[in-house]
Amino acid sequence: MIKKEETHTDELTGLLSRRGFMVRFEVAVVKAKAGMEEIPLTLALLDVDKFLNINEEYGHKAGDQMLLAVAESLMEHAGDEALIGRYGGDEFVIVFPGLEREQAFLRMEQIRQVLSQLELVTADGKTIHGIFISGGVASFPIDGRTDNELLRKADHALYRAKASGRKQIRLAFEERMVPKTTHYTQTQLERLSKLAEEKKASEADLLREAMDDFLTKYGVNDIET
Repeated sequence: MIKKEETHTDELTGLLSRRGFMVRFEVAVVKAKAGMEEIPLTLALLDVDKFLNINEEYGHKAGDQMLLAVAESLMEHAGDEALIGRYGGDEFVIVFPGLEREQAFLRMEQIRQVLSQLELVTADGKTIHGIFISGGVASFPIDGRTDNELLRKADHALYRAKASGRKQIRLAFEERMVPKTTHYTQTQLERLSKLAEEKKASEADLLREAMDDFLTKYGVNDIET
């Protein structure tokens, strides 16, 4: 079992919990912006391919065993400076301070290959050959300048990795914006403008974030069945 952090710790894996990770991620982004020259920072999201099938075929204890194995591999191979958290369920998140996205991509690809070669023996003697993951990578400042924007870009890259066959890591890329005719009330627009000013974010970024939340609420972003 991984030694637990003193606070904001995931009970199963000993990694940072989602809440604990987000606190440290926000601080890491601020630090990346703070100096005379901005320091690169890369975020990676990953999850286990077809994890629901693992739970159904081998049982939830085997699923927990797999999540622990993923956590151990991330701790071993992500690097001493990395921030690692369990984002929820079978999804994990990593921040690589100081790494450009191509460097982080190679680190994630190494982790993916290491996990694919693992063998787990369950409590009832069954063997699971390989842990297969998909991941998405986004970097500051090239892909986004806020924690929310980086999370959104990494999530979209993860989605594309899943949609295009799984077992791969994808980089964020410049998104093609599609104009839509929309109608908002004057009050909504005024409140949006105020929120953007408070958050020091663009109105467009906030609207895209809201759309992602809306799609997630109705399961449109789901890949696994």
